[in-house]
Amino acid sequence: MLILAMESSAKAASVAVTDGSVLLGQYFQNSGLTHSKTLMAMTESLLKNLGLQTSDIELVAVAAGPGSFTGVRIGVAAAKGFAWGADVPVCGVSTLEAMACQAQEQGVLICPVMDARRDQVYNALFEWQNGSPTRLCEDRAISLSELSSDFKNYERQCLLIGDGADIAYTHLHCENITVKVVGDLIKHQTAYGVALAAAANKPMNAADLEPLYLRPSQAERESGR
Repeated sequence: MLILAMESSAKAASVAVTDGSVLLGQYFQNSGLTHSKTLMAMTESLLKNLGLQTSDIELVAVAAGPGSFTGVRIGVAAAKGFAWGADVPVCGVSTLEAMACQAQEQGVLICPVMDARRDQVYNALFEWQNGSPTRLCEDRAISLSELSSDFKNYERQCLLIGDGADIAYTHLHCENITVKVVGDLIKHQTAYGVALAAAANKPMNAADLEPLYLRPSQAERESGR
């Protein structure tokens, strides 16, 4: 199955095309440019360079959150638009689960962390079992202090991945928790991880796809809604 995957939940943006779990091509950009200007441009260029047409794509996968409110909205809107135009299903996946799919390491606690600001991180915990990440807790927005307390329930090394990895490492290391950070090549969220996560999630109609926010947006908080 040819999958077009999109990831725009944080500063970095990427698109990928896979044949099942086999990566055919990926474009990645971490320049800070607006995703609304880059995501579809990268998609069109990648398909062209792979010699593919819109009609060749059989599934569109997207990181549906958590993450930047604007980034997640752009990614979900782009995925829905492409899926509608191609008349194919979509699959919205957890950004954190997609990150865990990139960290294929046995015997460690896989800990995706995204900087959620306001002294919080978006986080979930996984362990690698039988060729895929097994979820140990639901996606959440928590403080680093709460994350430190949670780690005391696990007696194993923690592998940090995500744009909040360095922040989390500094805090957890000071708490004498054994942690390490993945290499830069897979530290950021990628569309390839999104494509891998789609294999464990059910596709849906484009009209049913919604962003997965873990907390109200700043505008909603300020309006008291």
